[in-house]
Amino acid sequence: MNHTNRSLDWFLITLVVGISGFGSLIIYTTQLYKQGSDWQQQLIMVVIGSAILLGLSYFPYELLLKFHWFTYGFTNLLLVAVIFFGTTINGAQSWIYIGSFNFQPSEFAKIGLIITLAALLHFRDASRVSRLFPIASTVALPWLLIMAQPDLGTGLVFGAITFTMLYWANANLGWILLILSPLVSAFLFNLFLPAWLIFTVVMIIIAWFTLPRGAIWALITLTVNYMAGILGHILWDLLKPYQKDRLTLFLDPEKDPLGGGYHLIQSRIAIGSGELWGNGLFEGTQTHLNFVPEQHTDFIFSAIGDQLGFVGAIATLIVYWFICLRLVIIANRARDDFGSLIAIGVLGMIAFQTIINIGMTIGLAPITGIPLPLLSYGRSSLLSNFIAFGIVEAIAANIPKKNTSFR
Repeated sequence: MNHTNRSLDWFLITLVVGISGFGSLIIYTTQLYKQGSDWQQQLIMVVIGSAILLGLSYFPYELLLKFHWFTYGFTNLLLVAVIFFGTTINGAQSWIYIGSFNFQPSEFAKIGLIITLAALLHFRDASRVSRLFPIASTVALPWLLIMAQPDLGTGLVFGAITFTMLYWANANLGWILLILSPLVSAFLFNLFLPAWLIFTVVMIIIAWFTLPRGAIWALITLTVNYMAGILGHILWDLLKPYQKDRLTLFLDPEKDPLGGGYHLIQSRIAIGSGELWGNGLFEGTQTHLNFVPEQHTDFIFSAIGDQLGFVGAIATLIVYWFICLRLVIIANRARDDFGSLIAIGVLGMIAFQTIINIGMTIGLAPITGIPLPLLSYGRSSLLSNFIAFGIVEAIAANIPKKNTSFR
């Protein structure tokens, strides 16, 4: 690698480190009267993560292409280890204790998946239907291991990463919608049958015009979506009441204000109480009185809204928007498809988690336990994000100076 031509994306580094440090401050404000030490641990991890990010920026990322199956195998072994040695926290057996450090392999499995898919799609893009099957089988193993924990949130992130990278690798958007259609049908069939009928007709039309032998695939699409609806009804009846509440109470949290809807109700009150400018840092009424559960982890955005108001919330969203924009620019200018796909995979991971987490805190998405990247407390999550951005910086550092396009 020619180090003389290296040019790191310092704007992206500043955004990542800055919002992570800001997250430590917000965590501190949520624990001001409880004398918690989570903010200190988070801040230490920001310092360590920043050093790792800068160190990885000098890493020849091309080596990941050569050893992508090793990365894939190692991350899957970690997920298997969780089954035998994992500790259950909040209903999911997702953690392994190493001394005093609770390690969550699924966070690092996201990076392993991005690297593996980038390698596979580097050699053969997704422009043909037949090429989707090896991708699906590769994703299936770690996804099943994660769902066995069970960790629905990470399972959804895996899906977001996969579909984002497939689209970037020239997969037809219609094919991606068809792959997603059974999941959508499972919900619509049981919630509002006319909506399911309209959706299924649209999927049939897409199959007819985007796939070879369209008539056959249209019939298959109808059958699969119908069976998904029936299966969804069966699985729904098997869910426990609290599991059903997690999926539906975001639509009407007042249905169970002291139970499953409590988190969302208090989160919305906290965000609303901040109004335009907020109650002031260290002055958040809902934050300091601890009305919002898990406000230093999954619901940290409510603490921002409470203390810094609409302006602080919008400023946070703008920072995430700039992070995502830089990832798109790096993906578009990368010197090879492998680097481009890694950058776009990190984009899918960060953007999806941000949208779902913030949507969750304001009542636009079910509560799934997905953290807000770089802000929510979580050492494994924070460290894995810094590793991901470190690899992206290595890609950015090798962008040819005159390269302005991906292809």
